[in-house]
Amino acid sequence: MEAIPDQKHYNLTHYQQRFNWDCGISCIIMILSTSQRNVLLHDFDKICAEEGFGSSTWTIDLCFLLKRFQVRHEYYTKTLGIDPSYSEHSYYTKIINKDEKRVTRKFQEARLHGIRVEQRTIEMEDLLKHIGKQGPVILLTNASLLTCEICKKNVLEKFGYAGHYIVLCGYDLKSQLVFYHNPEVHDEHVCRCTAAAMDIARKAYGTDEDVILIYRN
Repeated sequence: MEAIPDQKHYNLTHYQQRFNWDCGISCIIMILSTSQRNVLLHDFDKICAEEGFGSSTWTIDLCFLLKRFQVRHEYYTKTLGIDPSYSEHSYYTKIINKDEKRVTRKFQEARLHGIRVEQRTIEMEDLLKHIGKQGPVILLTNASLLTCEICKKNVLEKFGYAGHYIVLCGYDLKSQLVFYHNPEVHDEHVCRCTAAAMDIARKAYGTDEDVILIYRN
């Protein structure tokens, strides 16, 4: 691995999601500056309506929201658009019919809006390198497979696939731990698990291995 600090941690202000669908927006709220955060919270319903996602967000929606607040980022995914096989998956059945046109259009228009979307997967080594040098990372995970060593007893158990966004905010190379903010958690502690465990949660079927790299500078 290219030389990076042995430890890195970004001090983000934790924010707990208010609904069962806004984990991705909550991750963005943690990344925004205080003034930007206040704007998003104050105009929450208006902004959601203008962005067009109603009460279900896809990663491309989050990218457009980040662009709205001028946060430099890059989006990497296995699938440009919607994986056709998801239409047969119980988690996605209801939302695909509602969201497909919007999501497809946003993928098609991303470049016109200055949003970088690339079809490839990112390995943990590259995520750690980015965190060590550039900024935090928003990940789509299967919440059923998230295994925080601190609060695992406090998070509701789920079964099957449950798409859930988190913010990867640090690491410790010596212990092979990664640190993250889970918007589902009510208190402000930072969650942690092994890098290997995080890989299992973020590479699960249904996630498309979606990664948003945030550039702080």
